[in-house]
Amino acid sequence: MLYLGSLVLGIIAWILPAVNLARYKNQNHNSWVIFSIMSISACAISLCLQIINTYNLIIIEDWAALLDTMGTLVTVSAILLVVTLILNAVTFIVYRDRTAT
Repeated sequence: MLYLGSLVLGIIAWILPAVNLARYKNQNHNSWVIFSIMSISACAISLCLQIINTYNLIIIEDWAALLDTMGTLVTVSAILLVVTLILNAVTFIVYRDRTAT
């Protein structure tokens, strides 16, 4: 269940900045900060769920599952974090001048 929650939150973390960028031509530019905060929060919660799941595997001493999944988990977690930060940085760059006007 934690994997599914982590996946959903990771997708949300990528969709929210995309929605921000798609709404760029809209006249109202007030809510982009809220979407960015929600995106980064979804990414953080997703990574936290992965840490909790890893801890649960340690508690039940499922060493085979840990050995099988850790390499992929590290790679996917790094990709999630980097892409989320890049998308939100692009959103910030696009909106920083438009918000003041």
